[in-house]
Amino acid sequence: MSKKQTKKSKPSQETQDEAMKIARGTQRPGQTKEQTKLIAQGIQKGIEQYKKQYKEKSRQLDRQRKKMQKQSEVEPEALVEEKLVYKQSVLPWGLLVASWIGFVAYLTMG
Repeated sequence: MSKKQTKKSKPSQETQDEAMKIARGTQRPGQTKEQTKLIAQGIQKGIEQYKKQYKEKSRQLDRQRKKMQKQSEVEPEALVEEKLVYKQSVLPWGLLVASWIGFVAYLTMG
């Protein structure tokens, strides 16, 4: 009996750099490097989660597109062409940054 092993993939350097850049941008005076590192890790996890959700959504759209192609092959007179447009929203990033700013403010005030 073999158990399913989950691979913990190391985040890409690009993700780490982006998270650190955001964390430094929200850094408060007197904040330690450790606190900034923790904030960067939280932002990094948020970015990874967002990417996973984006990939899953992309896979679902791809499945729908393939399904539509198969249907159009069966029924050539019902020719419907779909164009997939992938648009990244600024809202999730804005909410993530705002929540971390609030978190840092709470830590520095309390």
